[in-house]
Amino acid sequence: MKNVLTALMLSLFVTVAFAQKKKNVKIEKTGVEASCGTCNFGMEGKKCALAVKIDGKAYFVEGTDIHKHGDSHAADGFCKTVRKADVKGKIVNGKFRVRKFVLQPVKK
Repeated sequence: MKNVLTALMLSLFVTVAFAQKKKNVKIEKTGVEASCGTCNFGMEGKKCALAVKIDGKAYFVEGTDIHKHGDSHAADGFCKTVRKADVKGKIVNGKFRVRKFVLQPVKK
């Protein structure tokens, strides 16, 4: 019994000692989905806010605003449609901190 407890304590210590915080993930991608997170990506929020989907996961965007890219409630706005964007930035605390955000032209 003493050996079992010692082994459990040792494994717990090793797990805690080697646990690392998730690092900020740098991202540079073209053609990511960009839209209103609350209207189109099903994210929790009290107001419309810009979000991007990267590798199938949605992140709210910091560093630019939904209103800086036109009328969000227009026919081609973020609350009505999902657009494509070229982005550069990193994921910090579950949000995408943008350094570059360029919308691709709407395909007709």
